[in-house]
Amino acid sequence: MPTYRRRRSALFMPASNPRAISKARTLPCDVVILDLEDAVAPEMKDDARGAALAAVAEGGFGPRELVIRVNAIDTPAGAADLAALRQVEVAPDAVLLPKLAGARMVADARAALGDDIPLWAMIETAAALLALPAIAATGDFGLAALVAGTNDLALDLRCRPGSDRGPLLPALAQIVAAARAGGMVALDGVLNAIDDPERLRAECDQGRGWGFDGKTLIHPAQIDAANAAFGPTPAEHDWATRVIALFADPANARRGAAKLDGAMVERLHLAEAERIVALADPA
Repeated sequence: MPTYRRRRSALFMPASNPRAISKARTLPCDVVILDLEDAVAPEMKDDARGAALAAVAEGGFGPRELVIRVNAIDTPAGAADLAALRQVEVAPDAVLLPKLAGARMVADARAALGDDIPLWAMIETAAALLALPAIAATGDFGLAALVAGTNDLALDLRCRPGSDRGPLLPALAQIVAAARAGGMVALDGVLNAIDDPERLRAECDQGRGWGFDGKTLIHPAQIDAANAAFGPTPAEHDWATRVIALFADPANARRGAAKLDGAMVERLHLAEAERIVALADPA
């Protein structure tokens, strides 16, 4: 069975804030993203980079995946970020690339960073949307996740999403499709309204319905809603365990489909059942 990691909740934390980094080690999020870009003032870029690399080296994040969002790689700060990461002895779990404009930037980042650290990519520009088929084909460069940058994308498209995010839904669907085509994880964009739990729940449910694996967040108070929405429900877990048992039965060893609860279940559903069980019961 393939190895699956939970990415229900991916929390951005400013790398320039030592208290935030310390708190991140205690939070129930699946992913911590130490941000060197939007959350860091220009005069703090160098200090933030040093703090992020020190936090990675120190560790203590437990099962949480630790990702560093660098500055745009076509800027001096971004180039410095990648150069510094290439030299580290202890690397983060991934590097998140912002302001991606096309597949060439993925290749450039890989060349600058070296071969070892997986790449994640923000899809937050109109150019990135148009380049999604090419970006989805950059798996050979170690691209492992697509992250919807809904704030920047809305600005670049000059659309007004509103609470239902209607104008962004076609773009979100494209991001999920590209991620699946490239065998990658897809993470939904952030919600700025941190004091609106009902909207957060609705947006998490919407993202889950559109196929995202999890949601990026900007505040610890948003973690529980994301974990609840993007984790398997008890009913889904029950179905998955019974599908696995169904095809483990020697009587069904040569069958491509079998009957479960009055419906036919095909062997192609077995992989999804195994994924659900793995996410519900991580090792």
